[in-house]
Amino acid sequence: MGFELQGLGLAHANGTVALADIRLAARQGENIALIGPSGAGKTSLLSVLGTAWSGQPGLQGAVRVLDSELSALHARALRHLRARIGTVHQAPPLPGRQRVVTSVLAGRLGQWPAWKSLASLAYPADIAGARAALARVELEDKLFARCDQLSGGQLQRAGIARVLYQQAALVLADEPVSALDPALALATVRLLVADAAQRGATLVASLHAVDLALGCFARIVGIKAGRIAFDLPADQVSEAQLQALYAGEGQQLPTLLPARAAALPMNACR
Repeated sequence: MGFELQGLGLAHANGTVALADIRLAARQGENIALIGPSGAGKTSLLSVLGTAWSGQPGLQGAVRVLDSELSALHARALRHLRARIGTVHQAPPLPGRQRVVTSVLAGRLGQWPAWKSLASLAYPADIAGARAALARVELEDKLFARCDQLSGGQLQRAGIARVLYQQAALVLADEPVSALDPALALATVRLLVADAAQRGATLVASLHAVDLALGCFARIVGIKAGRIAFDLPADQVSEAQLQALYAGEGQQLPTLLPARAAALPMNACR
């Protein structure tokens, strides 16, 4: 089992309800795109799956991730679980003064013994592995660059290379291509989907570009106001459902590029 959420609720300290009565499950190896308006709860859902809210008072319901019930895990078991989860952030938290090679290798710090992790901070433990991961996102030439020398799009790709190097069993991607141009965004999403499929990993990604979600993911989960609006195979999502999902939010239906919303084939990533 990739994950299972039963009656999940999440409220922030100020009382704001981020998620309510979420019931969602995924088999290991599934790929799912989360879509919905800004503030719908997509990032909150990913953070719960990433165990960020484990043990917090605002979390309700049952959360099972990679066959582990979060409420039953002690600190050491929780650390081991987190080492099996890879997260791609919209704005990757990569230290500016750190070399890209070190940031990529940090993907496996939770899997290495402490001595190797500390040694790698002084001298990269697997330069060839980091170079190979960066090559997959067309960033090999930035191997020894400092992170603060990268553009926003390059930082996103470095963050993706880090997760590719980690080889996590569950990959959570929060707007992973928001800073990339349309062609590179499509290629990068294809890479994430193909990598997860090859390794049998579960992939859950929130995407602002609806056409990317429909073209690249087998399953689409629409989220609005902290609740699941629909959970369907990509080829069963209707235009009416998409319009209803974004209605009343002051937003037009978001696409990878509005002028070519209908040009991206439904099987673009398959």
